[in-house]
Amino acid sequence: MENVYNFVKNWIKVWNSRDITTILSHYTDDVEVTSPMIRKSGFSDKSTLKGKEEVGRYWKEALKKFPDLNFELIDYTIGENCITIFYISVSDLLAMETLWLDQNKKIKKVNVCYRPI
Repeated sequence: MENVYNFVKNWIKVWNSRDITTILSHYTDDVEVTSPMIRKSGFSDKSTLKGKEEVGRYWKEALKKFPDLNFELIDYTIGENCITIFYISVSDLLAMETLWLDQNKKIKKVNVCYRPI
C-alpha cells in the first residue's frame, strides 16, 4: 500500500479534528466496528456496530463524552489490505486499531483493542 504513513497521519489528524462528517468520509457505508468501548460506554449491549449510520451515532456520543479527545500516534504496521495503528487514545489509554480497507482505500472493518488498566 502506497503512502501508508500519510494515510495513518491523516487518520489521526481527522480524528483529532473531531469533525464527524470528515471522520465518517473515510469509512464505507457498511462499515463494521468492534470495540470493547461500545458496550462499556452503555451505547449498546453488543461490542460490534454495523453501518455508517449506527457507527456515526456512537461516535457522535463518544465525542461529546470526551471533549479533549486527542489521539497520539505511536506506530503502525501494515498487512494484507489492513493497517494496525498503535496510539494513545482518550484518558491516556493505549490502543491498537486494525483497519481493513476496500479496493478504494475506504475503511470497511475496524477492530479496536486497549491495554487493560
